[in-house]
Amino acid sequence: MSRLTKKRKEDIGLSPYALVFRGQKKADKTTMQLIDCNLEFVHEKELKSLEKIDTYITDDTITWINVNGLDDVSLMKKIAETFRIDNNIMSDIMNPSVRPKVQEFDNGLFITLKMLQTNGRRKELTVESLSLIITDNVLISFQEEEGDVFEPIRERIRKQKNINKIRNSGTDYLAFALLDVVVDNYIYYVDLLGEKIENLEENMAGDLNKDLPNQINIYKQELNFMRRYIKPAKEMVLALSKLDSEFIQDKNKVNYKELQDNINEASELSDSYREMLYDLLNIYHTSVTTRLNDIMRVLTIISVLFIPLTFIVGVYGTNFENFPEIRWKYGYFIMWSVMIIVTGFMLWYFRRKKWF
Repeated sequence: MSRLTKKRKEDIGLSPYALVFRGQKKADKTTMQLIDCNLEFVHEKELKSLEKIDTYITDDTITWINVNGLDDVSLMKKIAETFRIDNNIMSDIMNPSVRPKVQEFDNGLFITLKMLQTNGRRKELTVESLSLIITDNVLISFQEEEGDVFEPIRERIRKQKNINKIRNSGTDYLAFALLDVVVDNYIYYVDLLGEKIENLEENMAGDLNKDLPNQINIYKQELNFMRRYIKPAKEMVLALSKLDSEFIQDKNKVNYKELQDNINEASELSDSYREMLYDLLNIYHTSVTTRLNDIMRVLTIISVLFIPLTFIVGVYGTNFENFPEIRWKYGYFIMWSVMIIVTGFMLWYFRRKKWF
């Protein structure tokens, strides 16, 4: 199954405001987890519905609702109604193939990008759509399936009572923390691949392996897979860092500038390793060509050495009855001496010309 998000034929022509799931179902069922916290307490639970959500949405707490699964249309409509999310925004949330973007609407700020993580079963790098809705005191995150990279953030929320920045800095800071983890994972996975690429470069100093081009192509495919999502995310983070929104506090804008530095690092790392792979491939082809030229040079020298020798033995191998030197007592030895002298002279000449 392809890891890249694809547009389905049945989605072509749908209204951009239609609340229809436009991707491939990954979660068995849609679930919701809630974390409600302030400096004094942290409350976690799984939400079965949104009926009593108002009891958690207060001015003195930060509420994080994490939704796993995007295909439950009725629940998505309920979320849109409860938090007054525009239909075009919710439609983008339910479309995993949508490009990373940031968009402000009347009641909040919408951010979407791709999250990279390792598939636990196959140890394969996978991509998942992540969308965030930032309101004054509620952050809603939408994922395609259970399992994410946000456990360190949850642990930070649970610990460090009374000095916890996440609990005390608003939903915009919590959104920054989630985005920062996503970007850090970009850097982490690029670094992991980079180590393999650098090891490949070191191994090229020895004997060239005929499987080397295949290995380079595998690494190129993996790097291009990551770059496909890092580059658009970079554009989104740049737009986000320049955005003047009421849903991002002035004190937290510096964090989004830092996020821009991190995504630039991920992008520059991917560019560097991409160039390194192209260089490795060029070096490999150059080395193979050089080795082939060395072999051809040796074979050419051997061929040239045998040209005069072939001429000599060809002359003395003729079958004329009246042959001047045929009755010489030492003719055979003289012929060998001439051949050795000619060969030695040619070798000396080639060496002098630095042909080998």
